[in-house]
Amino acid sequence: MKKRPSLEVNFCGVKFPNPFCLSSSPVGNTYDMVARAFDHGWGGAAFKTVGLDYEVKITHPSPRLNGYNFANHKVVGLQNVEQISDRTTTENFTDIARLKKNYPKHAVIASIMGLTHSQDWVELAKMAQDSGADMIECNFSCPQMTVEGTGHKVGQDAALIETLTKLTKSGCSIPVMAKMTPNVADMLPMALGAKAGGADAISAINTVRAISAVDIFNYVPMPTVGQKGSVSGFSGAAVKPIALRFVSELASDPRLQLPISAMGGLYTWMDAVEFLLLGATTLQCTTAVMHHGYRIVEDMNEGLEDYLADRGFQSVHDIIGLALTNVTDPNGLTHKTQAISLIDKDKCVGCGQCLLACRDGGAQAITLDPRRKAVVDENECFGCLMCKHICPVEDCITYKTVPHHLAHLATA
Repeated sequence: MKKRPSLEVNFCGVKFPNPFCLSSSPVGNTYDMVARAFDHGWGGAAFKTVGLDYEVKITHPSPRLNGYNFANHKVVGLQNVEQISDRTTTENFTDIARLKKNYPKHAVIASIMGLTHSQDWVELAKMAQDSGADMIECNFSCPQMTVEGTGHKVGQDAALIETLTKLTKSGCSIPVMAKMTPNVADMLPMALGAKAGGADAISAINTVRAISAVDIFNYVPMPTVGQKGSVSGFSGAAVKPIALRFVSELASDPRLQLPISAMGGLYTWMDAVEFLLLGATTLQCTTAVMHHGYRIVEDMNEGLEDYLADRGFQSVHDIIGLALTNVTDPNGLTHKTQAISLIDKDKCVGCGQCLLACRDGGAQAITLDPRRKAVVDENECFGCLMCKHICPVEDCITYKTVPHHLAHLATA
């Protein structure tokens, strides 16, 4: 019997049974929660971010969540106004110590957040190491922290990130990972600041600042707290394209060369493969767990293992970064060929969606024949493929690639 691929990954010298981890969030808030996740098969967990409770007392607004729904899909995105842990510092590190004692083969990451320029980072780092945590994640990125000198505003200042990373490193000998905010135009300078401060790894992305909805009858953004709303963190499947972009940029830049723990819209094993192909080593998840429970990792582990086996890979490490050489700037894309839509008339149900898309937003290349079957004028089609993307019938619309009739102009 052929040996099955290994899902084990080595991340900063720490062994993870598989790359799937809980991200620092409500899904990893207590010992019991993380223990249950480990029992379902998660390889690691970033415990919910811990601060020093004698410095700042944390309370959470309520209600704290608003789901963004699209068509008949529930919670495509999720907005939250939650802050770091409201449990005591002692309670949190006691739970981390207990997790390491009872689950020694699983990776436990202590997420920490101190005040700007303070020794909090040093003290928290020492406490994390003393608790037995395998790694530390510096939360430089929470978009709704209201305490001055914390959260994503820190993560928008490369020099400050360098300073706080140095402070954290001075308080421990275990690996330190810097968690980046996506609420910047370019994440690379921030990641390089973390590297200059001694960071061993980068994690990205945290939630994207957003307003997910407005109550159009009461004129208040949601979630509505005391007749007010705010701009705060947005997560879920809707942010995955943004996360993939940032991860690929970090992984491909030769100046960084640090391992990456990726998060942002991870729901399935296929999502996991995409992040791995773009350079991530470990994968973190929150919104999908809140939506479907810890059990989703069982499907993700099985799907990833089957993918590796089907493709002839022996390890997760074999696929990390394989797609990076195929990522280019738009000016690196060829203009020598173009796509032409092909419609299978036997599968076409005559709904007319492709006609509307092409007529009002494309090449005006699609018509309907007397039987309401879609027909493509290949001389007019310029290959945007919007018809393919919106067609409700699987594989009804495909495409072929032909030489571009204007290729000589595009490359002149």
